[in-house]
Amino acid sequence: MNLKRRKFLFLSGSTTLGVAILGFTQVIQASQNITKQVNKKPLPTVKKSEFLLRFVSVADTGTGAKGQYAVANAMTNYHSKNPYNLVVLAGDNIYNNGEIEKINAVFERPYAALLKKNVKFYACLGNHDIRTNNGDQQVKYTGFNMQGRYYTYTRNQVQFFVLDTNSNADMKTQLTWLETELSKSKAPWKIVYGHHPIYASGAYGSNPEFIKNFTPIFQKHNVQLYINGHEHHYERTKSINGTTYLICGAGAGTRPVGKNAWTAYSAEKLSFAAYEVYTDRIEIKAIGTDNQVFDRGIIPLK
Repeated sequence: MNLKRRKFLFLSGSTTLGVAILGFTQVIQASQNITKQVNKKPLPTVKKSEFLLRFVSVADTGTGAKGQYAVANAMTNYHSKNPYNLVVLAGDNIYNNGEIEKINAVFERPYAALLKKNVKFYACLGNHDIRTNNGDQQVKYTGFNMQGRYYTYTRNQVQFFVLDTNSNADMKTQLTWLETELSKSKAPWKIVYGHHPIYASGAYGSNPEFIKNFTPIFQKHNVQLYINGHEHHYERTKSINGTTYLICGAGAGTRPVGKNAWTAYSAEKLSFAAYEVYTDRIEIKAIGTDNQVFDRGIIPLK
């Protein structure tokens, strides 16, 4: 083979090799660019459940007797292990006739340990509370933190709506107020409480008028929980059109309780209820005077 022919083959081979190398380099660069673009995209994040609030509820407490002290001691014990600074006090705060003169015997002494730790009680009026001056002294009593016969307050993404459910209450005005306040609320968690039950399996049973008046409002505005007393037992319902109904009226004494199809758990047991609110759920515990949890429930955020 002459020199020119060998030179041509060498140059041709070099060109082919160069094209191959160039092509391979371009593939690598393209792959690197794609990898960079993929890495620039944010990875999907899983939102962690965040703890928001712990509180307890109790009702029908104001006797100053042994049963009230037993429940108060259990509330204090729970506070020592699971600190909270809010108590929902759901009516019949002073037996038998709402006399404010008894406030030391039926409130300040039984709950002295919690009050000393700056735990705040937010009360509503029960049927026994309005027997003296329609409960006006209780509304004004600073220890009950009432901002009226019905009122609302907020704690860390949880808004509470407190009702006067007594027979002499101006229910028409109050229902308008409740719907207005619920419609304005930006809180993801909405909790309503009053003294009287809406659904119950005890001595008084469910209230057809309250079911008619309240439950459509609760469903419309995503009220997740209604708390009450009046019935002297513990009862937690299953979710009824998105709302759980919880009775915590065994704060000083008890009465027998049955169950209905919508009952998740019921018990004739001196007790209070404890709640832990998270961004995605509320965890409920029923706690007896032996400091043991005898019921647990979860309310998911709708």
